[in-house]
Amino acid sequence: MRSNRFCVAVFAFGIFCSLDLNGVSANNGEIAKIKEPELAQQLRARVDADQAARKEWVEFGTSHKAFGVDLAELDPLIAEQFTSLTNRMEGEDKKNRIWLKDVIQKHGWPGKSLVGTDGAKNAWLLVQHADQDRDFQRACLKKMEELPQGDVSPKDLAYLTDRILSGTSQKQKYGTQAFLENGKVTLYPIDDEEHVDERRKAMGLGTLAESLAQLEKQYGVSKPPEPANGNKAP
Repeated sequence: MRSNRFCVAVFAFGIFCSLDLNGVSANNGEIAKIKEPELAQQLRARVDADQAARKEWVEFGTSHKAFGVDLAELDPLIAEQFTSLTNRMEGEDKKNRIWLKDVIQKHGWPGKSLVGTDGAKNAWLLVQHADQDRDFQRACLKKMEELPQGDVSPKDLAYLTDRILSGTSQKQKYGTQAFLENGKVTLYPIDDEEHVDERRKAMGLGTLAESLAQLEKQYGVSKPPEPANGNKAP
């Protein structure tokens, strides 16, 4: 059986963040300014599928207490079903990664001016889940950083930066990434953790404590996580 240790911060954020998944935002007449409305709709459809797979995975994992434990410790049928849901989720990630590469080659990074606020958020979510291709994530982060100010959300930059760092055994910068293990939400190591809330504020994020409390609630964790100092990234 595979190890059942999952990064939870963005799974949770992807499901529960305030994305408009039912249509392109028309706030302040934005819809009239979007250069590629069809691409925005395609991004929305991709994220709909991404979120449907993750929602089922989270609900099943939560109800059967499958998070953060060795799958060998679960009932074999539960472990098999959970593995199937995990594979479905990862399959969506792979399809979206391949598709997004073609989009970027044609249009560049889909920022707000190209696909609107929600479209840009959806594009970020797809690359955030492209964990099987760190080079692609790095290339996307660079393209996002190169866009004019305001075309990409600072929050998205923070999350993707941390995703890459924690996924390559480096200390994250903003404390957005955590994992579930033995029923606890635990942060991946943070560089200069004493000042992390200052960096989070600069990127439009709430405090680290607020973020952890939200994750604990979403995953049904009753005990607070242990301090991040000393944790080792995989």
